[in-house]
Parts: sequence; C-alpha cells; structure tokens
Amino acid sequence: MDTTRRDPDPPPAAQGPSETVPSETVPSETVLSETVLSEDVLASDPMTQFAWWMADAQASAMPQPTAMVLATTSADGYPRARTVLLKAHDQAGFTFYSNRTSRKGQDLAARPRACAVFPWYALGRQVTAEGSVRVLSQASSEPYYRSRPRGSQLGAWASRQSQVIGSRADLERRMASLEQRWPPPAQIPMPDFWGGYLLVPETVEFWQSGPDRLHDRLRYRRDGAAWTVERLSP
Repeated sequence: MDTTRRDPDPPPAAQGPSETVPSETVPSETVLSETVLSEDVLASDPMTQFAWWMADAQASAMPQPTAMVLATTSADGYPRARTVLLKAHDQAGFTFYSNRTSRKGQDLAARPRACAVFPWYALGRQVTAEGSVRVLSQASSEPYYRSRPRGSQLGAWASRQSQVIGSRADLERRMASLEQRWPPPAQIPMPDFWGGYLLVPETVEFWQSGPDRLHDRLRYRRDGAAWTVERLSP
C-alpha cells in the first residue's frame, strides 16, 4: 500500500496497553489485543508510531521496556545477537552506546548494518527495525556518558568488553585501581574506545498479537524521503 497520509490524532485509549482476553489457541502467557492494528490509526512515519508504542510500554508494569535485542553480523558472516538498552529515539533513528572494541563494535565496524527487536510480550506487541548504523562522534556521545552514574563511567574503563578474563577478581582489581586513579571529585574522561551508535531504519515493523495466530504486521519501508506502509501476512 503506497499512501501519503497526515498524522492522525493520537490513538484512543483502546490503542494503549492491551488487556488480555482468554483464548485456547495460544499459550496462556501470550497477551492478545482486543483491537486490530489497522493502517488508519498509524502515524505517517515509523518513529512517531514507535514513540506512541514506547510510551505505552513505559506506562506499563513491564521491566526494562527500553531493552532491545541487537543483531549484527561478523566480518566472517556469522550472526550474533545480544540485549542492549535504547537510550534515545527520534526522527533520525535509534541510539545506543557500547564499547567499540566489543564483538558488536567489531561487527559494526566491518558491516555497519543491524536489526533491533523490542519484544514487548506483556503488551502482545513487538517492533523490529532494520537498517544501517552510524558511529556517533565523541562530542555527540559525551553528554550521555556524563549523565551516567560515576560507577558506570569507571565501568566503561574497567571492562574490556567481550575479551576473556581470568576471574571476576581481575575485573574488581581493575575497578579499584581506576577509583584510585580518578578519586572524587575528579572528572572521569570518556574512553576513546567507547561511544554511541545510531541505527538509521530502512524498515520498521509493528507486530500486534491477534486470536488464532492472525497477528497484525504492518511494516514501514523507506521510499526516498517518504515511507510506504505494507501489511504482511502473519
């Protein structure tokens, strides 16, 4: 479906976190939506739609609504995935931070593309975003680094992420050494091997559970400067 639309008014309350309804066709822990996810309630762009759904997730009682599974591909073509936290989202895309020498950092340096999945099981919803990944500059990364607790700033220095270490004691000794190197109130510099990434989406799929496995799947696909919305079979 190729359509041009204006943003509708924010969805009514029925489009918020869905209540569960009994069903014998799905496991009891699966949440079913009482409403259909239809094209006429979607925003004209995926990031606005994502903001609406993220607000629903954050208003619910679910733990860590900003947690996303980030999938990358190694230089040798091996798929790898891990959970990271989304730290910002806007019209540009999805922002997260990491040690750049980690496996994900090495993957993104070799193949700067990724897929992020937000598995909001408690709401019967899921968002999947695929696209290219840009490295954020040190200047763009530092404000978030400064907002982190002091211990987390030291932790960015202490961890040689994804590398094999002898024991937890080795990690704790390194942390203690760093605490002596930068005692309060000394400012802890941001490591040059740590920073932000921006996932620039090319497609964003919004999935909502339905009865009898007839789930709703609406995908935004970038089409030049606009977005095309496509319904996918469940």
